[in-house]
Amino acid sequence: MKITLVKKILADGSPCAKCRDVEERLEQNDQLRFIDETLIADERDSESPGIQLAREHNVSRAPFFLVENEDTEPQIYTVYFKFAKEVLEPMTN
Repeated sequence: MKITLVKKILADGSPCAKCRDVEERLEQNDQLRFIDETLIADERDSESPGIQLAREHNVSRAPFFLVENEDTEPQIYTVYFKFAKEVLEPMTN
């Protein structure tokens, strides 16, 4: 399983507040270790890796998580709590 976190940089160059909150929650819950890659969706650069991934998967919200397994289609999670419950919780049990 590969988990990618995509977080956003706003047009004014500041980090997305919601993205910062989710990243802090991941750190507090010792879940950041399960994130394999973090990409930035920079609103100032339409070709930034995070923007490209969002476009590829038709995602318009950040942060989001892309979960890739060998046997299934990639899954997108735009809600941290759902991602934590469905993906991270089983990994810690």
